[in-house]
Amino acid sequence: MTETLKIADLHVAVEGKPILRGVNLTIRRGETHALMGPNGSGKSTLGNAVMGHPSYEVTGGTIELNGENVLEWDASERARAGIFMAFQRPMSIPGVKMADFLRHAATNVRNPDRKEGADLIPMREFRKELKEKMADLRMDVEFARRYVNDGFSGGEMKRAEILQLAMLRPKFAILDETDSGLDVDAVKLASQSIAQISQETDKGQEMGILIITHHDKLLDQNTPDFTHVMLGGKIVETGGVELARELYTEGYDRVRAAHPDAAKLEAELQENDAVAV
Repeated sequence: MTETLKIADLHVAVEGKPILRGVNLTIRRGETHALMGPNGSGKSTLGNAVMGHPSYEVTGGTIELNGENVLEWDASERARAGIFMAFQRPMSIPGVKMADFLRHAATNVRNPDRKEGADLIPMREFRKELKEKMADLRMDVEFARRYVNDGFSGGEMKRAEILQLAMLRPKFAILDETDSGLDVDAVKLASQSIAQISQETDKGQEMGILIITHHDKLLDQNTPDFTHVMLGGKIVETGGVELARELYTEGYDRVRAAHPDAAKLEAELQENDAVAV
């Protein structure tokens, strides 16, 4: 049976302000979904709510992983269960080396019942896998010795997020503007890398991916099965890859005209925008 991540009638507020207003979305393993929309429409809010960020208050609806409501789980429990998010603005962790961070994270995700103090992935096995993944991403091995995101450029942060994706091998991945801040060559490599990682199977099932983006280049190697348009905190349209291309070339005027109520909510969100949404 195909595993699913199901979001139903999701309402989310940030600092008491409603952002998401009834989002419905189902992602099955092996599917690629693109989520597009104007700035401030709620795309990042959706990703953070699914991942369990404490600043994002779910005020209604459900998020289910294979039929289990994850809203009572903290972010670490959701990660262990197979949900991953590559952040638009990753945090730095001074004093923690990338290799140490990845070894602990990968161990906990692959062995979700592991107790604190139990054995980690054997060092020789971990180093071999990490070097292989970094070679695929054309990353210098010295990168693993640096502190997590500390002093990283925007591009280095995004490549670090993709490296985490490769090492953690989640069931479902949310990629929040992984292409932002990258040059053309880096976006091409990122697109190819994500496609390769997503096709690595776990018990015969590929990864389910939600790509949040403003552009179409990240979708070159990751053709979406479904493209969703978010406006005013709601998904107002769903189509195929042709919809993503239309939005990239034509913008959102047609969508706003077709959904005036959502466009009004979009304007309200932008007027009151005090947080990244």
